[in-house]
Amino acid sequence: MDSSKKIDAILEAETSTLDYLTESLLSVVFEKYGYDFRNYSKAHVKRRLLNRMRLSKLESISMLQHQIMHDSSFAIQFIKDLSISVTEMFRDPDFYLAFRDRVVPILKTWPYIKIWHAGCSTGEEVYSMAILLKEEGLYNRVQIYATDFNNDSIKQGKEGIYSVENIKKYARNYQASGAKGTFSDYYHAQYDSAIMAPSLKKNIVWANHNLVTDADFTETQVIVCRNVLIYFNKELQNKVHHLFNSSLVKGGLLCLGDKESLQFTDCSHNYEALSKKHKIFKKLYLQ
Repeated sequence: MDSSKKIDAILEAETSTLDYLTESLLSVVFEKYGYDFRNYSKAHVKRRLLNRMRLSKLESISMLQHQIMHDSSFAIQFIKDLSISVTEMFRDPDFYLAFRDRVVPILKTWPYIKIWHAGCSTGEEVYSMAILLKEEGLYNRVQIYATDFNNDSIKQGKEGIYSVENIKKYARNYQASGAKGTFSDYYHAQYDSAIMAPSLKKNIVWANHNLVTDADFTETQVIVCRNVLIYFNKELQNKVHHLFNSSLVKGGLLCLGDKESLQFTDCSHNYEALSKKHKIFKKLYLQ
């Protein structure tokens, strides 16, 4: 049996056995490297784990675990595999339309605005927000904190350099998001790269932060964490919602992904929905 067939056979193993081996592997990652993926969605972890085995031609989880324990560079790659990097500029344009309509009028009543982009990946959605705020005349009184636990993602976000191949799609998203300008005004092309304008970078602070293990951001007016919590199990989702609730000021706004919800969390009673469809919530003043 060749290696790919052996790996496929793992998929057909008893769920309890595969779960045990996966839990053992994640415990090793946490104990040796300090990254805690033990409460990530089992489906997400298994997909990434089996993909790494295929790419590295490892025929068992035990071999994968041995490699992680004894090869730190391999372990770092595996940790990157588990990080969440699916993103694009003005992803889900309808969300940005709703943000302009429902959130911007509230932001305009505040003299200073602190926005936390949690799990920002490589920063495309952070720059999208910066563009929106600039067009709404708010950017000069905003401080955006863009955080992720993946240092490579943070580095790319800080540099603001993206493949020019994606620009046409980003421009279409921008136009559908309620654009008030021209997308080409916000970047300049250089060879095969698009470099975001310095004026967008000036009020963004990039920082390493792990939602699983790190503390809250106090006195935050807006938290944007879209399509991150879907990779966590219910216990971890609940923990992160407590983190967000303690970070937001009363009357602050929480923006989630389209497949995410406050329902069935301990914190659901602390919010009212500004847009149920677009998962924009306002923290109640009574909390």
